[in-house]
Amino acid sequence: GLARAADGGPPDAVAATYLRVLLRHTRWAEQQFDPATGTYPLRDFTFAVVLGNAVLLTRDGYDPAIAGVGRETLRDHTLATVRRFAASNRLAGGADWGRKLFFDTTFQSYFLLAARLLWTDLDDVTRQHVERITTGQAAYTTALGTGDDPDSGSWTPNGLRGGHVGDTKLEEMGVYAQSLAPALAWAPADPRAGDWRDAFGAWSRNEAGLLAADLANPRLVDGRPVSANTATNLYDTFLVENHGSFGPHYQEELWRTSGRNAMHFLAAGTPLPEVLTAQPNGELLWRTMLLMTSDAGEPLMPMVADREHLYGRDVIPLAFRAQVLGDRFAAHAEARLAARLEPYQAYAPADRITKFSGEPKYEPEARAELAISYLLHEWRANHGGPVVPVSDREFDAHAAGVADFGAGPGLLAHRSPAAWAGTVSKPGFVKFAWQPHHDDWLFVLGGANPMLLPSTNLAVRERHATAYAKIRDGFDGTVGVLRFDTGYAAFATLPTGAAVYASTGVAEGEGVLNVYNLTMPGVPGLDGDRTYTAAEGSVTLKAQTPGVRTDDVVFAPVTARHVRMIGVRPDPQYGYSLWAFEVRDGDGPDLARTGTASASSATAGKEAKYAVDGDATTRWAVSTSDRPRADSWLAVDLGAPRTVDRVRLSWEAAAGRGYRIETSPDGMAWTTAAAYPVPALSSTQGRLDIDGRAGITVAGPNPLTVTGDRVTLSDGPPAPLVAELYPGPAQPSGRVPAGAAEATVTDGFLVLLNLSGAAASGTAVLPGDRGTRRLYHGEQTVTRTGTVLSYALAAAEGRIEPPRFTLSGPAGVTAVVRDASRVDLTAPAGLLPVLVTVTPEGGRARPVLLPPRRTVPVVFGDVRPYPLADRALGRTTFPAEPLPPGMSSPAAAVDDDPATAWRPGPGGRMVVDLGAVTAVSAVELTWTRGRVPAATVELSADGVTYTATGTGPARYVAVRTAWRSGDAGLVRLSVRT
Repeated sequence: GLARAADGGPPDAVAATYLRVLLRHTRWAEQQFDPATGTYPLRDFTFAVVLGNAVLLTRDGYDPAIAGVGRETLRDHTLATVRRFAASNRLAGGADWGRKLFFDTTFQSYFLLAARLLWTDLDDVTRQHVERITTGQAAYTTALGTGDDPDSGSWTPNGLRGGHVGDTKLEEMGVYAQSLAPALAWAPADPRAGDWRDAFGAWSRNEAGLLAADLANPRLVDGRPVSANTATNLYDTFLVENHGSFGPHYQEELWRTSGRNAMHFLAAGTPLPEVLTAQPNGELLWRTMLLMTSDAGEPLMPMVADREHLYGRDVIPLAFRAQVLGDRFAAHAEARLAARLEPYQAYAPADRITKFSGEPKYEPEARAELAISYLLHEWRANHGGPVVPVSDREFDAHAAGVADFGAGPGLLAHRSPAAWAGTVSKPGFVKFAWQPHHDDWLFVLGGANPMLLPSTNLAVRERHATAYAKIRDGFDGTVGVLRFDTGYAAFATLPTGAAVYASTGVAEGEGVLNVYNLTMPGVPGLDGDRTYTAAEGSVTLKAQTPGVRTDDVVFAPVTARHVRMIGVRPDPQYGYSLWAFEVRDGDGPDLARTGTASASSATAGKEAKYAVDGDATTRWAVSTSDRPRADSWLAVDLGAPRTVDRVRLSWEAAAGRGYRIETSPDGMAWTTAAAYPVPALSSTQGRLDIDGRAGITVAGPNPLTVTGDRVTLSDGPPAPLVAELYPGPAQPSGRVPAGAAEATVTDGFLVLLNLSGAAASGTAVLPGDRGTRRLYHGEQTVTRTGTVLSYALAAAEGRIEPPRFTLSGPAGVTAVVRDASRVDLTAPAGLLPVLVTVTPEGGRARPVLLPPRRTVPVVFGDVRPYPLADRALGRTTFPAEPLPPGMSSPAAAVDDDPATAWRPGPGGRMVVDLGAVTAVSAVELTWTRGRVPAATVELSADGVTYTATGTGPARYVAVRTAWRSGDAGLVRLSVRT
């Protein structure tokens, strides 16, 4: 295994990056060292830094100049820490830590691996402690059966039943399995190992459990069928919810724990349990992860705020998939993330590898997982050679797709090669998210940060979601229409990466985009400023010092006794908090120092008086419950009327995004003296370029403004708004007259939106281009300048229509587009035939002669007639990987490719998930040449109970075969409604 030092340097460039980052991170680790005890501390499990130390001490290339400490000193610190914490672990007879499943066993796993890497340097007593911890933990966990750990409080997997709504139990089951892995790896001959192995397998196989998928899979994994699983830890759209929101970081837990576990087996030279390389439903979960991947290879987090940009922690899931599973797409994502690690580490606070969010224990955890990731690369180099990442183009094409994860998860997502976008409708996280070029360092995405909608707390009364899939519709796209108490807003996303936002005016200050502006050289776009360009000119805004903001607000002199800051827009996560509130007249003394402060609310120990005490280490902060409140305030009574003309506010991280300075003679009647912030750019021309990375075209009565790092597309009272967003330069407005509906032609796609509670019909006047007209689904009449298209929309319906044909010909021709392969053309009244040219999208032009007043069907037999009526196309199929022996992927039967077919294997059975209960009228099976096996069609509403019938209401459609070797394969399973 890898317990001994490796010869030579890092095995590849990514591993070399990990080693450099670990070396630099050692500076942070050594700052935590406690000279009084001679060890790293127990606090926040900081002693787990020993795993990173162990890798550095047992591999070539140690550089004390980078690490900030000599190698022998680091060795002494590490060994002393291992000795102390091996003895103080509860399983070894100590009383400090250990045995507790949450979160001791995670750090115990790191600690045990560090001890094994340093085994030859440990004394016999310490080795005995390590062995007792290893086997004692397995014995303790197994003795719990499927019950709760009494020390872990509310952290429970709910037995083997699991849970998925609000708080997935995937993580909990992973921790139970994780607590068993070291013993199976290092003590496989222990007489109790059989029981440990059974428990490990049960927890691991159920970790990503979903009954509808698992019951369809008879494949044995570690000797047990997947169909014996009992847990439901996922939504049926293959999404994980934790802490009340969707967070891809938690979805990664499946491979994060697998990476920790696998490293013990690989280091010990013990065979991996099969479940680590054949995780039920793992590949379908990975598809969701790919859909959410940023340009840095880490997950985009449109809801959770405290798990963003945890670069050090997000490495290990990718490293496991790439190095152990040989996944070339994961290898590409890992390389992208690794390329960001050193610039990220250099950013303040320097040396750390989990910044911007998270808990203190994330830092030692990330160090340990970076060390494991390095070891995984080292193992791969000695077992099959490097995994070659796919190219950028291959990755972006493979990751592209759309998914409606449902109203419960509250996510409608679309990843195109040029952008990521999502309609987020989870309570507390309502937003229309858009990240051009998947750049999660452009717009602030997570948590309570608004995007387009001005607040994430708007109550959604109706959600209407439509997903267009290339396999069925000929293109990928989404439309989300949301109804609020104050009106409607909609978001349409296009395969080009462009998007359209439209609103009836649901609140003031719509079209919000908060922009990251940091100095992080090496990360594209983070060069210390952002430039905004409108028709009126450009403005470049410099990045502020991290974690520090001091506002000097100057105004016309006024005589007042009372001065206050009243909030307008709080920090989305923490509200308002001030280190200091100073009031002056010119260069005079701080008048607030002798005044009396009060506030709308305060956190205990952070009362209003601490903002005026002159102590830079004390502060006022609003109460926790008032953090979302916009109009919180801090006021100072100066004791007598005084002339004042300026206020200085020194903010903590919870810096107000907007506020007013008001004065009063009596503390009752207030007058505004100044407002913060003042827009740096205001435009009424409706076009904005953001740092050369995004372009926006706006139609609406209010100006668009740039204020600090905040863009507001409709800065004013509630008003109708249409904005087109481009992952490149802004284009001329594509908004077209459409009567009762909103309509744009954006990148050639017609977007129709009914922002009302009643059905809408009418005509949309569409432009032409030099005699060529785009034709869309439905009826349209050619005019001299374009076409007039008739539409009918249901209440709150959004629709995207791609151009199916282009037509060159005279005005007066009527075209009815039936699908992408057929258009019916009718010439206007006249004496002579009309010659037109018709070109299907992506096809060859055809001249057509139209007799007067005659309808001519024009059919292109070589063009797929999108949209296709087959409800099974492109849907999720089961069994998912790992597949039963002899079976190929059933996805081949619904991929619209006549060159692929599902090979059932002996007695094979497949299931297709239609996504919702549907009235099935027919199921058609198309086989390859050869002997067609006997087959039975089964339908189910829940994926658990099936009935042998081919018609009726169903969400799941199954085909059971009596397939034998040499029989035909299933080319296509079609479902008609």
